[in-house]
Amino acid sequence: MRSLNLCLFLLIGCLFSQIHASADAIFYESFDEAFEGSWIVSEKEDYSGEWKHSKSEGHDDYGLLVSQQARKYAIVKELEKPVELKDGTVVLQFEVRLQNGLECGGAYLKYLRPQEAGWTAKGFDNESPYSIMFGPDKCGATNKVHFILKHKNPKSGEYVEHHLKFPPTVPSDKLTHVYTAVIKPDNELVILVDGEEKKKANFLSSEDFEPALIPAKTIPDPDDKKPEDWDERAQIPDPEATKPEDWDEDAPMEILDEEAEKPEGWLEDEPEEIDDPEAVKPEDWDDEEDGEWEAPKIDNPKCEDAPGCGEWRRPLKRNPAYKGKWHAPLIDNPAYKGIWKPQEIPNPDYFELEKPNFEPIAAIGIEIWTMQDGILFDNILIASDEKTATGIRDTTWKPKFKVEEEKQKAEEQAAGSDGLSGIQKTVFDVLYKIADLPFLGDHKDKVLEVIEKAEKQPNITIGVIVSIVVVIFSVLLKLLFGGKKATKKVNVAPSKKEEEESKAAEGEEEEKEEKSEDAAAAGAVPRRKTRRDN
Repeated sequence: MRSLNLCLFLLIGCLFSQIHASADAIFYESFDEAFEGSWIVSEKEDYSGEWKHSKSEGHDDYGLLVSQQARKYAIVKELEKPVELKDGTVVLQFEVRLQNGLECGGAYLKYLRPQEAGWTAKGFDNESPYSIMFGPDKCGATNKVHFILKHKNPKSGEYVEHHLKFPPTVPSDKLTHVYTAVIKPDNELVILVDGEEKKKANFLSSEDFEPALIPAKTIPDPDDKKPEDWDERAQIPDPEATKPEDWDEDAPMEILDEEAEKPEGWLEDEPEEIDDPEAVKPEDWDDEEDGEWEAPKIDNPKCEDAPGCGEWRRPLKRNPAYKGKWHAPLIDNPAYKGIWKPQEIPNPDYFELEKPNFEPIAAIGIEIWTMQDGILFDNILIASDEKTATGIRDTTWKPKFKVEEEKQKAEEQAAGSDGLSGIQKTVFDVLYKIADLPFLGDHKDKVLEVIEKAEKQPNITIGVIVSIVVVIFSVLLKLLFGGKKATKKVNVAPSKKEEEESKAAEGEEEEKEEKSEDAAAAGAVPRRKTRRDN
């Protein structure tokens, strides 16, 4: 009885907390009631995906469901009055559950500008002007929690999309996750996933947004041209160097090994191949049309236990006198001026900015294309303080997540393999966190692509880990020692004579391959590799 009273007390407390939190919200949509009449579905022809008011799998909690695969979806909710982002803290938060996973598609929200910007609810599409786009997006190498600010350039009047650099990755499971963006008055942006801080950025920093909100003060002069006498060669051949008298450019790279001796037991009188004694001329073979029939060749069985058959030839060895083509040594170029760059001039589009010129939010829209169904949106919130967002997160998302997490663990244990599935999930969770490391930069997409491939083929997990370690190690080396020095090539440039010998050898090899193909067409057994050079 005491336990029942305690449960009821906690339930009432949670409900009271949620009601109190939602009362402090600027906008809150729980989808407890049907969305028809409140949310407006786009009537654009391209957006044929059907939205449904549906329960989250395993819960009595309702949400807005993407019900069909490979469709475009668009739906919008107009706010009672626009939300200003210029003053004070604004928190954007919503839940998404990818019930069937997400291989290729979006699950983000668009926070739309007032309709005076040129859009209508029934005509809502990907061209409708928004202020902020926020949420998960995953397809191929793309795996990120988008945050895009569409900002008006005060000089040109154009709206430019500014993308958050190195955003968090999308969780790889089928559980409910909550995404939070905190916009602070000091130009700080904080992205949280499941209440955990994943990214902190500054709107005015060129390190955090691409392109930067504030343009560079100077730009390369587009009219500047490199002088004709500008020498960019750091080193040049020494004009005073001369080829040594004993330098023989004609000496071959390889010569016969005069010390080599024919191995004992070499069957010089035996051919490497013989006619197949069991081969029989086909009954329909016409000598006049098909030519004289020849039995296909097989390996000489007498050569199997011998070191070799046929004519023995001395093997080649490297010529100690070989030096190749002579080249003058390189010296520092006295006329070297460095790599030419155009001079910097003042940027005519430069402007200063104390804080972003945020456009007000007049509506919330979901405009996505996805190959997967089962995407469930819930508990969409706009609040003026973080406590409200935390309260709703704790009372709506956390209980669901714990239930789903326990169910997932139970399913993994039931799947057997001594908990191998759970171990693999932990490994992949760690790998996705590693992929979020900012210093990976341009390598991030490749790392994510490799991780996703490994998720589909768990047997290559160890190889993937090794690959990622190699990538990280390479990036660290580049950061520590710089990437300006070119890697020295191990291969020595071949001399002209070597190139001719190589081409001749390639020609002989191609001729042999053609003969082998002709023999195969006639039903012959492919020729065995020779051992005469042993």
